[in-house]
Amino acid sequence: MPKFYYIARDKKGQKRTGVEEAANPEEVISSLQSKDLLVINVMLEQKEAGVIPAKIAETAVKAKLRHRHGRVTSDDLVLFCRQLATLLGAGVTILKSLDIIKQQVSSKKLYTVISDLQKKMEGGLSFHEAMGKHPAVFSELWVNLVESGEASGNLAVVLNRLAGYLERNAAFKRKIISALVYPLILLVACIAALLFMSIIIIPTFAALFKGFNVQLPLLTQILISVSMVIRGYFLYMIGGAVVGIFILRKYISTKEGRRMFENFLFNVPLFGEFFRAYVVERFTSEMSTLVESGVPILYSLEIAENSVGNLVLSEIIHKVKEDVREGKPLSQPLEKSGFFDPMAVQMVAIGEEIGELSNMFKRLNSFYQEYVDTFLVRITSMFEPMMLILMGGVVGLIVVGIFLPIFQIAQMH
Repeated sequence: MPKFYYIARDKKGQKRTGVEEAANPEEVISSLQSKDLLVINVMLEQKEAGVIPAKIAETAVKAKLRHRHGRVTSDDLVLFCRQLATLLGAGVTILKSLDIIKQQVSSKKLYTVISDLQKKMEGGLSFHEAMGKHPAVFSELWVNLVESGEASGNLAVVLNRLAGYLERNAAFKRKIISALVYPLILLVACIAALLFMSIIIIPTFAALFKGFNVQLPLLTQILISVSMVIRGYFLYMIGGAVVGIFILRKYISTKEGRRMFENFLFNVPLFGEFFRAYVVERFTSEMSTLVESGVPILYSLEIAENSVGNLVLSEIIHKVKEDVREGKPLSQPLEKSGFFDPMAVQMVAIGEEIGELSNMFKRLNSFYQEYVDTFLVRITSMFEPMMLILMGGVVGLIVVGIFLPIFQIAQMH
């Protein structure tokens, strides 16, 4: 079996070389990728006769993976950004880097997009201009950071910062989702159990009690009445809920509806501060990455305005941007908005005075991430006993309502 010499890089960008035995270059590539290595080159050892190393390397680079999905996920973009930063940092040209990465992506759509990037760059467009042609994949944050990296000649450094931002953002979202999964499962299980008892158990006992012709206790009568309503109108309830959710979603999709919904969330007792901290966390994360990458403050605010993902905060950032354009320091319009905590305003003011604005945004981002994490931990730890107590109380009520008539019948006989 022939031996192949490979050059690859690990996730930290460290160069890895070695020799592997395989039937063909494709097997070597698959083996290296299974070890989370980024393949740069594969060639047949020169002592193996009959094959030109350069040709083998070309064949290896062009070996396509089977695409596992059609969409472009956040994980795909994180990996793309990290790989591109690693290759550029290793001195590989951008077109060659895109060609190497293209053959290793799991997303069919991202493969097509990278191919189009290469074509447009070969046609004379810069990298950020080519990326701007795919707004569904590359956000304004991507395009502007890449433009900044190209202008400063530090594209690899900027991409590393962008990759760090994307990784932190993805990890933060996963943490939030994981914290909410268990409470949601518990809530669904409780609702399912109550529906089962209301639709199946209570009607069975109601039919049994009817045969004894006894006066049922008030609690039992209420339970049977509720059960009859649920059984008789269950499908209408489901239909009404679906229609209600559809109408609500349509209204929220309008600008006025979205503004009203977001203001409602920010003013919900207990949870309002959480929602506010969550959107401010994203704002500070983006601003720290943009400012650190050398993007001017006005341009950074404009990018954050369009990508922060919250209409209320986006409108506030727009007003802040206009005040900064007039020559005011950033901390003043932030304080004037009334949306940001005094601590955040003071830290931004200090950052402006000492010229460490990006570091202050980083510190704020860490604070808000910790706040959101702590809030979720506390709420989920409180939610479980509350749901168990509520579930136990309702089930206990149903059991008492069912057994009271049984005790009556037992005493009559």
